[in-house]
Amino acid sequence: MSTALDPARADHTGPGPDDTGTTDTDPTGTATDPTGTDPTGTGTGTQRPEPGRKGSARPAAATQDPARPGRARAALGHIGDVAALTGRHLRHLRRTPEKIIGVALTPVAMVVILGYLFATVVQIKDSGNSYREYIMAGVFAQVGLSCIGITAIGVAGDLGKGLMDRFRSLPMGRATVLASHTLADLGAAALSMLLVAVTGLAVGWRVHGSFGEVLLGFVLQLAFAYAMLWLGALLGMMMRNAEAISGVAALMLVLLSFLSSSFMPLTGLPGWLRTLAEWNPVSAVSEACRRLWGNTGAVTSGSFPVTHPVTVSLISVGLVIAVLVPLSLRAYRTSATR
Repeated sequence: MSTALDPARADHTGPGPDDTGTTDTDPTGTATDPTGTDPTGTGTGTQRPEPGRKGSARPAAATQDPARPGRARAALGHIGDVAALTGRHLRHLRRTPEKIIGVALTPVAMVVILGYLFATVVQIKDSGNSYREYIMAGVFAQVGLSCIGITAIGVAGDLGKGLMDRFRSLPMGRATVLASHTLADLGAAALSMLLVAVTGLAVGWRVHGSFGEVLLGFVLQLAFAYAMLWLGALLGMMMRNAEAISGVAALMLVLLSFLSSSFMPLTGLPGWLRTLAEWNPVSAVSEACRRLWGNTGAVTSGSFPVTHPVTVSLISVGLVIAVLVPLSLRAYRTSATR
């Protein structure tokens, strides 16, 4: 059976010597391009660089660092863990309001007792403010000191019940547990300061500074309270005994409160003891808030903490937090071996 051929191609059945539009075939049957280029990417020819471009390889596309979204997700996860545990502690505080009463009871009692019993006896020289206005900054600082024992007992209780060990076994950061504990107790301290402020207004305390200065004073008091909360967390992990913690916390409350300018000017102290009291962070915070609130007391000396109380208080609170946070986290990491 014959096959009809195209008359135009009947006399041309194969490639001629001058035919350059066809491709050769290697022994393996793979088509090769005699021009050396392989635009389809299926041949074995090498790709020639395009004119005006250096090199034959195309630049690699910019890729995103895969660790960056991972770090972002981890940070959001830590924030979520802190928020969840803080909510747990706040719900616990709502079921046990005696903790808030314990923090606020002593400062409120100091406002009433000192404000009424000593107001007619103690006179602040070179000051146009009353004694009630003088003591209020120290009373607010005492709220932060009262938080030491509350936080220490709470942390020690969680350690004794094994709650810290269960938290440690979960995939969360080391700082999550302690940060949530201190943040929840900071809420209790803020509520206690509100009760102290209401009591102070009832006995005649008034602020004379601007809104920004008054707000800065309360922020400074909260920052000082937060520093004391980390001191309580460290104390609770080191001692773990509620009775011992209560004794040490009460001693720190008395020493740091009365070895300062919280309730009395420092003019009657000996030179070495006055210097120690002037550099007490409680004195710096108290005097700084007096200046911010317009309740300025008498200037007892020309030392740096007395003449620059705001600067000294900010530096002192920052240093206390910077030192206590790493120490507390280290104690939390090693508490399982004790």
